[in-house]
Amino acid sequence: MAKGNRDLIEVRCPCCEATLQIDPGLKAVISYAEHKRPAPIEDISVAVQKLKGEEARRGEVFQKSFDEHKGHQKVLERKFDELLKQAKENPDAEPPKKPFDFD
Repeated sequence: MAKGNRDLIEVRCPCCEATLQIDPGLKAVISYAEHKRPAPIEDISVAVQKLKGEEARRGEVFQKSFDEHKGHQKVLERKFDELLKQAKENPDAEPPKKPFDFD
């Protein structure tokens, strides 16, 4: 007589993601269920709209990054001017330590 399902071991294949039920006593695959794949694109116009939306989003991210990069030089100049002003106001102050001085 066959034993119940409680003796079966359920394993998922790492390659094809199929589900295998194995009987350890018999050392055999008892059942096999294929992985259900998502349905292919049914409406091509919906897929095209989705891709256009992603294209617009990528364009916005690129433009934002480009604008930040353009303004980066101005930020560095402003920081330099502020530190130069502080150095001129207090010429006797010790200069800040350089990263290699901490070693």
